[in-house]
Amino acid sequence: MEYIKLEEKLPPKEYRSDIEPTWCPGCGDFGVVTALTKAFSEERFDPTAITMTSGIGCSSRLPLWMNAFGIHTAHGRALPAAVGVRLARPETPTIVTAGDGDIFSIGMEHFPHTARKNFDITLIVMDNRMYALTKNQTSPTSRHGYKGSLNPYGNIEDPFNVIKFAIASGATFVAQSYSGNPKHLAETIQAAVEHKGFSFVNVLSPCPTFNKIDTFKYYKGRLIDINKELGHDPSDMKAALELASHVLDADYPELEDAEPFKGKRPIGIFYKVEKETFEERIAKLKEKFAPKEGEEPDWDEILAKYRP
Repeated sequence: MEYIKLEEKLPPKEYRSDIEPTWCPGCGDFGVVTALTKAFSEERFDPTAITMTSGIGCSSRLPLWMNAFGIHTAHGRALPAAVGVRLARPETPTIVTAGDGDIFSIGMEHFPHTARKNFDITLIVMDNRMYALTKNQTSPTSRHGYKGSLNPYGNIEDPFNVIKFAIASGATFVAQSYSGNPKHLAETIQAAVEHKGFSFVNVLSPCPTFNKIDTFKYYKGRLIDINKELGHDPSDMKAALELASHVLDADYPELEDAEPFKGKRPIGIFYKVEKETFEERIAKLKEKFAPKEGEEPDWDEILAKYRP
């Protein structure tokens, strides 16, 4: 089913609400708001038809700043709420905005199943590599050795490779971008929104308040565009998985000079494939078993099938 769209484009500012963001000055998440408004404008989305779901955390406040229907769910439950929207109103663009802790810890169990079923949902994770709202706790994407409020001696775990996980889970669009590169971020989010199927964008989004390692200064000069600079073909799953295996190399001093990224952080579209969506399959099923025009179903016969 096609999305509800306007005949003419609205300016990006029309997709912002009157509520001013309460994020800290310099928060990387501001870049995602700007990129989303540009994408919605280019796609000619009707603000009254957009649904955005989020969980709990700094990034999950984002729907408040947008002129759209927002559903602020319980911690980690943004994806199942979005699935409900897709089943009930498949004509509405559905965007999930969340953080690395919300999606990859509290709500981890929902990601692979939403991805493999290929719901037409765009998931944007603002990855600051820690829990900011709860004052600097380590998250699944935190660096090894990162000192958080609950582990002052350093994180003893290795970070979770979310790009590799997304591809392996069956996501049909997997990308990574950076909130400090507005052009790349806007183009990536628009490509994700345009994609029919489950699209995942991991946004490297610095937290200036707590994370003093993965900062805007750190990322400057440390990014590599896998599509433009390495010529990566996102339709090649094998190549995508190979590249994805190295996205965290820069975390480890012994791998800083290793190929293919040589100490840089990759951005770009890792994987993209066209595949029938869950909503399309549901529509076919409904059509197959729908009663013919003027025909009433025999409810007694239907109920009899469920009696012992």
